[in-house]
Amino acid sequence: MNSVTATTPGSVIEADAVIIGAGPVGLFQVFELGLLEIKAHVIDSLAAVGGQCVELYPDKPIYDIPAVPSCTGQELTDNLLKQIAPFDPTFHLGQEVTVVERREDGRFNVETNIGTKFITKTIFIAAGVGSFQARTLKVDGIEEFENKQLFYRVKEPALFEGKNLVICGGGDSALDWALNFVGKAESVVLLHRREDFRAAPASVAKMKALCEDYEMQLIIGQVTGHESKDGLLTEIKVTGADGVTRRVPLDMLLVFYGLSPKLGPIAEWGLDIERKQLKVMNTEKFETNVPGIFAVGDINTYPGKKKLILSGFHEAALAAFGAAPYIFPDKKIHMQYTTTSPKLHKVLGVETPVFD
Repeated sequence: MNSVTATTPGSVIEADAVIIGAGPVGLFQVFELGLLEIKAHVIDSLAAVGGQCVELYPDKPIYDIPAVPSCTGQELTDNLLKQIAPFDPTFHLGQEVTVVERREDGRFNVETNIGTKFITKTIFIAAGVGSFQARTLKVDGIEEFENKQLFYRVKEPALFEGKNLVICGGGDSALDWALNFVGKAESVVLLHRREDFRAAPASVAKMKALCEDYEMQLIIGQVTGHESKDGLLTEIKVTGADGVTRRVPLDMLLVFYGLSPKLGPIAEWGLDIERKQLKVMNTEKFETNVPGIFAVGDINTYPGKKKLILSGFHEAALAAFGAAPYIFPDKKIHMQYTTTSPKLHKVLGVETPVFD
């Protein structure tokens, strides 16, 4: 069973591998390391594993995972957790890595914001594009309703059912949630500053069809103010292109203006950075300019890079082999196949099949 741990202040965990980021690529990195008999500690600033897939769109389907025609972000995460269970990784959640420094013995000191300390031989940065911060609504005083009636992400969809909703934004998140809540919420108003949308054309077409059928409403304009009564947000003021300001009553306000990625402390670790991404030296090992530190998934960049989950899985496999010499300097690592290798079957806890 995967374990989540809290560390006693002052104690130091000695590790072969520390993975920063518990999204799909970070989880698959656990698997690839596990096949080489390398145990991993996984650190993530979020309170749960899954990264962007679970935090931003747990119910949204993903169609480009090999041999899986369709799965949600949550299903992908759940299956990855099942896959890595034999390797018993230790998760340190709700923590941000603040210190990474090379030791004299060649290993690394790693420390988190709550004081968890590691000495590790290798580091794998699988932090997506860094930590995300939602772009907020710039209206004086409206922040007091945040996480009460104003939300920048949907964690509990049931909270919004039966309510009068105003959803701000013109991208996939805004359209997806607007379409999702039609028929579940009391009313749905989509508010966007212009006629053009950044969302998938099929979603835009469906939204407009629902508006024509009076199932939801589209308003073009921007939020310029709000009104409240007895400590509750009661309406927003929306100013259109014509300069006219209208009042829109509501129970809940959802804002999807996009996310602003920030590298955070990663920028201070002496790694080569290009456009907020970590440069890797080659595509053989996906190692950064600092020997022993590898970057996989959306956080890295190299010629021909494609930001796809399946690309991150490939990078994780090669990074594991690239890291093995740091962990087992006197051991020759052989390529083995999970289908036929009795050794890997033992590691995975499965029986070796007998073929006639």
